[in-house]
Amino acid sequence: MTRNDIAQTIFASLLLALAALLMLSSGVLAAEPFSSAYTKFDTAKCAHQPGSDEEDYGSWRCQGYRGLPVRLSAGDQRMFVSFGQSGSHDLAARETLTGFNDAYRGTVEWRLAAGERRPFATILQWQVMIEADHRTASNGPSPASGRVLVVTRLGKDGICHVGYVDVRANAGNANALARKIADEQARAFRCGQDKPVVLGAVSAGLSLPATAP
Repeated sequence: MTRNDIAQTIFASLLLALAALLMLSSGVLAAEPFSSAYTKFDTAKCAHQPGSDEEDYGSWRCQGYRGLPVRLSAGDQRMFVSFGQSGSHDLAARETLTGFNDAYRGTVEWRLAAGERRPFATILQWQVMIEADHRTASNGPSPASGRVLVVTRLGKDGICHVGYVDVRANAGNANALARKIADEQARAFRCGQDKPVVLGAVSAGLSLPATAP
């Protein structure tokens, strides 16, 4: 093999390596059009407005992501959680789960499209009482054993629940299912018209809005 042949072989190998690197890079970019940001909140440390009667526990305003607050209210052993500024389009501020529930503290996952600074959806875990919890509660206080990921759509034309995932019935896959709901349905979801979905299995005794009788 001549010196020229060796040079051509090395050059061809470099071209092949560069082509493989470019294909790998483009594949990674194409495979991840969405990303997540995370913030924590604890209503014990947030601004609180007391309620006006016994079953009105008041409302809280907690720090969120890039100036978008986490807004919570509670009453009759149920929680309401929304994000950003309130308004007539804010259906989430009036949506809750079927069973007694709470979300007084937690981690919010904010979903963002590639190149966008404003999130289009959130994912938050709520604690929910199931039928077995209510039976146990007859003998004294019982903590909620159900865990539900609530996917909420964000947008100027609507803030509302898009879907739900039972964490315990979908152990190891619940977060992926919730992101699937957010990424595939949240931006086109029409608040007040489209019905929230339930993705994955649902535990016995857990009632969700989209599956309630």
